[in-house]
Amino acid sequence: MTTNKDFFAVIMAGGGGTRLWPLSKKACPKQMLQVFEGKSLFEIAIERLQGVFETNHIYVVTIASQVKTLSELAPDIPLKNFLIEPMPRGTAAVVAMAAASLKKINPDAVIAILTADHFIKNISDFRNLLVAAYQTAKSDVLVTLGIQPTFASTGYGYIERGDQVSAIDEIKAFKVSGYFEKPSQERAIEFINNEKFSWNSGMFIWKVDVILSEFRKFMPELFETIVKLTPMLTVDHLGSDFSEQWASIKPQTIDYGIMEKSDKVVVLPAKALGWNDVGSWDSLFDVLSPDSNGNIIINAKHIGIETGNTMVYSTTQDRMIVTIGAQNMIIVDTPDALLICPRGDSQRIKEVVQYLNEHNYTQYL
Repeated sequence: MTTNKDFFAVIMAGGGGTRLWPLSKKACPKQMLQVFEGKSLFEIAIERLQGVFETNHIYVVTIASQVKTLSELAPDIPLKNFLIEPMPRGTAAVVAMAAASLKKINPDAVIAILTADHFIKNISDFRNLLVAAYQTAKSDVLVTLGIQPTFASTGYGYIERGDQVSAIDEIKAFKVSGYFEKPSQERAIEFINNEKFSWNSGMFIWKVDVILSEFRKFMPELFETIVKLTPMLTVDHLGSDFSEQWASIKPQTIDYGIMEKSDKVVVLPAKALGWNDVGSWDSLFDVLSPDSNGNIIINAKHIGIETGNTMVYSTTQDRMIVTIGAQNMIIVDTPDALLICPRGDSQRIKEVVQYLNEHNYTQYL
């Protein structure tokens, strides 16, 4: 596999978050957590791009406070390739800013908008998919990657595909005929039993001039702001002029702002990619390999008696953790908080986060 001189990767890595609380916090979101055999999701996201992109063609969009940590995790990426968003304004603003920035560097650039906090098991298939998406995007379409659903999720968005429009080797591209956000359980079951539906992965590939044209058409206010910011892009994202212009942007997602409106969208369905957005502690059971008892022990000095199908995570091995009769549990031990919950309930962490916010326990967030 060879790299293409006009192909660039843009990794969205600016999110804060507490979905893996109490380990994941605003100052250290999940993409920075080194729980995957000593590596973070961000590091893994960089590694899986090898052979598709030159290292200096990988750009990262993040907030200023995370640049130092992320650059230390990926020291081969030039510091100038970190594009700073002064404050969150949604994925539409991130994509527009990245597209305009890369157009300054290469007017013919094709960019892949990728994630920093997802896990993909089948790396070679993913790389082949990126190459096919690059070649497909050359025909002036907006390419989105669809994931074959593995269960009837009500938390993911779905993409319905229409007629086939092209094929690169054995990877087919289909016209997108509809988007469906977070369906009911009944509809999710219908979707998973219909091969025309894919999960929306949030990963996109397109030519910079094509996506910017769509911004001009469907989000003209954002487009005009990005035009005003263009002289400062890749030069100074921390100045007051940049921040003031950026603050004026109305937050919006790229899905709602562009993808659901454009008639240029095609989807490349991906089967057996082993994709997981690692949205909860429960999801780690689908990513990490358990021991013979079904337990996942991460960085913990642990003794388990009649313990099975349980995850134990600790930030230190200085303290012994003993479980007796623990079955189907999640235990996360950090210096300032301890989480104990049954498997299947870790999505309720959002209730904990809400409680901590409402009761002024923000030091734990």
